[in-house]
Amino acid sequence: MVLVTYLLDDGILSLSFHTLEDILKAEFSTVTSKGQLVIPSRLRRKHGIRRGTRVAFVEEEGRLVLQPVTPEFVRSLRGSLKGPRSAFDTLLAERKRDREL
Repeated sequence: MVLVTYLLDDGILSLSFHTLEDILKAEFSTVTSKGQLVIPSRLRRKHGIRRGTRVAFVEEEGRLVLQPVTPEFVRSLRGSLKGPRSAFDTLLAERKRDREL
C-alpha cells in the first residue's frame, strides 16, 4: 500500500492508494487562492457535470467526497427514505387519535 500525505493549514489530508496502478489512474487538481477547484474534463463528462451543476461535499470516514447533484442522482434517491408508513399518514393517524380523545 502506498500512502500519500499532504499537510494542510486546517489539518491533514491523507490519500491512500492500494497499488501503483491506482496512483497512475488518479487525477489531481489544485485549489486556487479563492478556494476554487477544477474537476478534470474526463470526470466531468463521465459524471454529467456541466456548467451550473450543483455538487454536494460530504465528509465520509475522514474523506471529502464530491457528489454531483444531477437529475440521475436525484432519481436514484427516489424511495430511499420510504419506510413502512409515510410522515403524512403518521400525522393523519395522530390527528385522528387526538380527535377521538
